Amino acid sequence: MNIGIVGLGLIGGSLAKAFKYADQTVYGMDKNPLTTEIAKMSEIIDDNLLNNLNKCDFVFIAVDANSTVEFVKEHAKDFNKNCIVIDCCGVKEAVCEPCFKVAKENGFCFIGGHPMAGTQFSGLKNSKHDMFVGANMVLVPKKDEDLLILQKVKDLLKKAGFSSVSITTAEKHDEIIAFTSQLAHVVSNAYVKSPNAKVHKGFSAGSYKDLTRVAWLNEEMWATLFMQNKENISFEIENIIKELTKYNDAIKNNDYDTLKSLLKEGRECKERCDKHDD
Repeated sequence: MNIGIVGLGLIGGSLAKAFKYADQTVYGMDKNPLTTEIAKMSEIIDDNLLNNLNKCDFVFIAVDANSTVEFVKEHAKDFNKNCIVIDCCGVKEAVCEPCFKVAKENGFCFIGGHPMAGTQFSGLKNSKHDMFVGANMVLVPKKDEDLLILQKVKDLLKKAGFSSVSITTAEKHDEIIAFTSQLAHVVSNAYVKSPNAKVHKGFSAGSYKDLTRVAWLNEEMWATLFMQNKENISFEIENIIKELTKYNDAIKNNDYDTLKSLLKEGRECKERCDKHDD
């Protein structure tokens, strides 16, 4: 199987390593030519993707949404007609609609994708061949996509370590991801702006580490993602502000019963979520 990877950062680099680990032929490229050369010399990829794009059975695009759309449009005629192109962006509406159109016009298959894995670090040097072991991949196919194509994608993703696949629409993906991922990054980033963050050493444990891990982010990438999903993330931010205000009012007013009720409500919500996950 010939697999192409566009973007050799954390996600793209991990995909390249995972597929090489599974004995697939991997072609790759990065906007930084030096990164591409390092990946080739390190045998993370077999060769430069641009010289082999028409050979690829699958191409994974692991760059930002705007660059993804630009790459698909620029190379629309270079993909072979049996190629399945999958993006790895954190938003789907901004990517899927234009890429579905280009794919239809040029005879190849495009499927939106979002690997549910990662770390707070970035770059090829932090990529790992086992990044996706046990992870879920969200797929956004066009309406009435061939089930055989989806099965082909699922089979390939297993080779990279993914244990499950979720199928959804671009709209539903962006709505849910605003809560499960984007809001967490906003809250974490705002949380560490407390003046006490500077003197926390010796007073913090697991809860602090859990809540602040994703504050260490790529501000350019996340600012772009938030703006591309602004209605959904704004809804989630406004909702958490409303909920936090309830806690603050109860504490300021010495309203023990209301505070206890709010905490109980939150615990029960978490319990229901965990049962649903099981």
